[in-house]
Amino acid sequence: MTGTVATGAGGPPGGSAPPGPGDGGLEIRGLAVDLGGRAVLRDVDLVVPRGEFLGVLGPNGAGKTTLLRAVLGLVPTRSGSVHLHGGVGRRRPAVGYVPQRHEFAWDYPVSVEQAVMTGRSAVIGPWRRPRVADWAAVAEAVERVGLHALARRPVGELSGGQRQRVLVARALAAEPEVLLLDEPFTGLDLPTQEELAGLFAALAAEGRAVVMTTHDLLGALQGCDRLALVNGTMVAVGRPAELRDPAPWRRAFGVGPDSPVLRLLGEG
Repeated sequence: MTGTVATGAGGPPGGSAPPGPGDGGLEIRGLAVDLGGRAVLRDVDLVVPRGEFLGVLGPNGAGKTTLLRAVLGLVPTRSGSVHLHGGVGRRRPAVGYVPQRHEFAWDYPVSVEQAVMTGRSAVIGPWRRPRVADWAAVAEAVERVGLHALARRPVGELSGGQRQRVLVARALAAEPEVLLLDEPFTGLDLPTQEELAGLFAALAAEGRAVVMTTHDLLGALQGCDRLALVNGTMVAVGRPAELRDPAPWRRAFGVGPDSPVLRLLGEG
């Protein structure tokens, strides 16, 4: 089953021999987004199959978060289409979204498991109480991120890394086939980043399409299956080994030939 989030004028496939919609996951064609009268994204083509961990890289203001919001239908699109493929037994495939941590009300008096249950809202429906199956999905999501021992703890008492895990569990509670992560490593120490990166890779390996925006270039080079370089449009898409040429990185980040960004290409 295919779900269409936004429709309009499509565009040609981007990149060389990209994964196709038969692989399930996410397909974006010819996407354009304007915000406040300004063009934020233009001519974006991207296919992310199930089982892939994709890192989206670009400078501040490049449109990375807007891209995720367009997939979720949270911002209007000028043109193009966003399709979610799969969703067997559902009206359309479930999408899990992990926002940046500052977007969640951590001072609200709820426990970890109660916060995670909010990720089941679309499944439960309005004005309905959680069922046994919903609590089972929450317990599984909490266990998956390693927070079982803290399930009853108020979210306001958690560390930054623990709070990030709550947001991931909240997204997993909907049992998504597509998982969108917006800057999940911001403000976290290196060990926590590495643990989460391993979790995200494992979630993709289980058959989800995982899309992560990040400023961690080295981590993305080492941990992601493919990278997408974005700056108002899709500058380049490919496996890390295919993106060793400095030219697309210079176009994406607007940096000179001596930039430290380019030196990272030899370290990934």
